[in-house]
Amino acid sequence: MADLSHKKSSVGLQIQGSAIAMNLDVASSQAEENGFSDIASTSGIEEEFREILQQTSLKLVDDHLVEFSEALRTVAKALRRVAEGKAVAKAEAAEWKRKYELERAHNLQHKSQFEVAHYNPMNEKLQNSPNQPVMNGSYIEQTEKCCGKHGICSHEILWDEAPRSSTKLAQEMAEAKKASFKLCWGCNGEKSGQHKHEIVSFERGNITTAERSSKQILLKWESPPQTVLILTKPNSISVRTLCAEMVRWLKECKKIIVFVEPRVRTELLRESSYFNFVRTWKDDGEKKLLHTKIDLIITLGGDGTVLWAASMFRGPVPPLVSFSLGSLGFMTPFQSEQYRDYLDTILKGPISITLRHRLQCHVIREAAKDELDTEEPILVLNEVTIDRGISSFLTFLECYCDNSFVTCVQGDGLILSTTSGSTAYSLAAGGSMVHPQVPGILFTPICPHSLSFRPLILPEYVTLRVQVPFNSRGHAWASFDGKDRKQLAAGDALICSMAPWPVPTACQVDSTNDFLRSIHEGLHWNLRKSQSFDGPHDS
Repeated sequence: MADLSHKKSSVGLQIQGSAIAMNLDVASSQAEENGFSDIASTSGIEEEFREILQQTSLKLVDDHLVEFSEALRTVAKALRRVAEGKAVAKAEAAEWKRKYELERAHNLQHKSQFEVAHYNPMNEKLQNSPNQPVMNGSYIEQTEKCCGKHGICSHEILWDEAPRSSTKLAQEMAEAKKASFKLCWGCNGEKSGQHKHEIVSFERGNITTAERSSKQILLKWESPPQTVLILTKPNSISVRTLCAEMVRWLKECKKIIVFVEPRVRTELLRESSYFNFVRTWKDDGEKKLLHTKIDLIITLGGDGTVLWAASMFRGPVPPLVSFSLGSLGFMTPFQSEQYRDYLDTILKGPISITLRHRLQCHVIREAAKDELDTEEPILVLNEVTIDRGISSFLTFLECYCDNSFVTCVQGDGLILSTTSGSTAYSLAAGGSMVHPQVPGILFTPICPHSLSFRPLILPEYVTLRVQVPFNSRGHAWASFDGKDRKQLAAGDALICSMAPWPVPTACQVDSTNDFLRSIHEGLHWNLRKSQSFDGPHDS
């Protein structure tokens, strides 16, 4: 195309020059006929004609140079692409060579342990090679199992014909060895009440979930329990009768020291002076030290009694056995009618338990100097709820997770729940039911003024911060397991994290069986009438 354009421009130039020459001849002839022979004017016209030809030729040369430079640039781009492709191919070849060497070293390691047989394709039999002994039977069987149905395997391709020296093999294996490292599970520091608590080493640099897998937890007594604390549901005649019977049985048949609440001891002594042996505590100072004296906790009531038992222990909680004497039974798997058989089994052990995690909550007022200047921490087993109270305005809350902004809540409120509390208020607000052994924090809005606000389940190690902004129209209220209600004014914040001390509750069968039974019996989960089948049967 470029040559064609050049030819066209040259032809055009020649035509233009011929036309000018013809015009000059005509003009000169006319001048001669008219009697004019002005030589100066004729020479001037010839000079102008030469200048026009010279400028046109220079312009044509410039056009040729521009087109030639563009062609060179195109060639340079093509060469650069070829060079880049060559470099990429070289890098890929080097990577495949490295993989080949690693695989060959791996196979050589196996070849040093097992003896290699030489395969002769002429008679399709395994014959002994002069340089290679025979493989043992187990390895032949493994090779046939690997290669018989799936074609050629990697060890047939990558093994060398001649074995390498042990020194070179050791050197290659040393170069191919992965670096070892450690994983450390921790949290955000002492502000959340947690500390680094577990370090797992991986010698070969391979991460596995075996060390962190959650399995069924068994509790085995190293020494028989000596003291039992009985907590009862108040204002119930049946519970009071069962408590007196159980205290008598534990004292006479099991020789166990029994602790009860001051209220319960007064009720027992009111019935008979026989219960004078029952122990209790006098003040909050002795109450805080109960975990150092109690081996086992027994609750008589519903889930509310279990919550009350958990709230009595700010630190470690002894194993808890809950008997169902209430309206709901998500955490009370034992029936009170067979309490003797159950307690016999539990006191002997081992027993399956569920570690029910708790939330540790701190309220930080707007006038606080820093985040360490907080009120006394509150532990909850089910959930902490932030709502609008009696205010007619929507709750406006700013939520953060480990200093990362989560969202702004505009609605009736927010629920921060444990997995044990997933079947309580969080479930009524649209949250998911979660196995209590799953360590996590549920983030569930209450009637949000948004169609896209869906509940979240966050990992156990995060720290949540819920703050009432200064431009909020009204105050918010926080309640902890349905009690200890606190007002949150503009600028106040609530800090929640996983508490270091869970509540170990005894299982009747195991954690999963008890959980599924509780949602079937307590909630009638997915209970519906089965479809009738009256159609033709398949022949």
